[in-house]
Amino acid sequence: MRVLIVDDEAHARTNLRLALAALPGGVVAAECAGAAAARAFLATDHADIVLLDVQMPVESGLDFARELSRQPLPPLVVFVTAHRGHALDAFDAHALDYLVKPVNEQRLRQALERAAQLLEQRAAYTQALRRFVDPAPGWWTEVVVRSVGRMDRVDLADVRWIEAAGNYVELHVAERTWLHRSTLAELEAHLDPAQFLRIHRRILVRRAEMAALRQVQEGSWILTLRGGGELPVSERHVAAAKGALGA
Repeated sequence: MRVLIVDDEAHARTNLRLALAALPGGVVAAECAGAAAARAFLATDHADIVLLDVQMPVESGLDFARELSRQPLPPLVVFVTAHRGHALDAFDAHALDYLVKPVNEQRLRQALERAAQLLEQRAAYTQALRRFVDPAPGWWTEVVVRSVGRMDRVDLADVRWIEAAGNYVELHVAERTWLHRSTLAELEAHLDPAQFLRIHRRILVRRAEMAALRQVQEGSWILTLRGGGELPVSERHVAAAKGALGA
C-alpha cells in the first residue's frame, strides 16, 4: 500500500515514516507539509492511504479530506491528531480511522490492517463516500453506518423505526439497533414519506409496522407495532397516524 504523509510538522512526518518502515504492508509514497503539496502530488501520482494531520496552519486536514472524498477513486484517509476530541469530526469528513499523537505503533498497525481490508472493497467505499458528499436524487434505500475501521450498509427496508439520539439516530431493525451519525431531520429529508411517517418529534416509524393506535390518557397516545413493541405518538402527529391506519 502506498502511503502519503501530510503534516506541517517535520518531526511528525519523520516519526510516521520511521513507524511505517517498521511495519509490513506499507511504503511511503511521499511526505508533504500541507494540503497544497499533497494536492500537487496526487495530481500526478497516487496513494492508497493518506495519513493526514487534522490541524494545519493554511488548510485544515478536515477540509482537505472532504475534497479528497469527491475524487473518482479517493485514497483512504486516516487522521493523525493531537486531540481525541477530533474523532467525531474525523468521521464526519469520511475518515477510515484516526490516530492520536504520539502515534502508537500498534494503533498504526491496526489502521493499516483495516485499510488493507477496505481496499479490497474500494468500489463500495467510494460509493458510500459519494452518498454522503453528493447524495443522488431520489429517496434513499440504504445508509452506511460508520464506526472505527468499519462501514456497514443498513437496508432501510429492514428498519422498523428511527429514533433521534442527539446528533445521531438509532436505526431499529429486527435483530439490533444501529447508531448512525445524522440528525433525524437530516435523514428524514432523504426518506420516502410513503414508507416512513413522523409520529413524534423524536421518532419516525415505518408505515408497514403500524398496527394499532390507542389513547392512554388525555393528550397521550401509544402506537403498537406489528413486529412487537410500542412507541409514543405526540398529540400533534395523532391525526397523521390515524390517517395512516385508515382511522
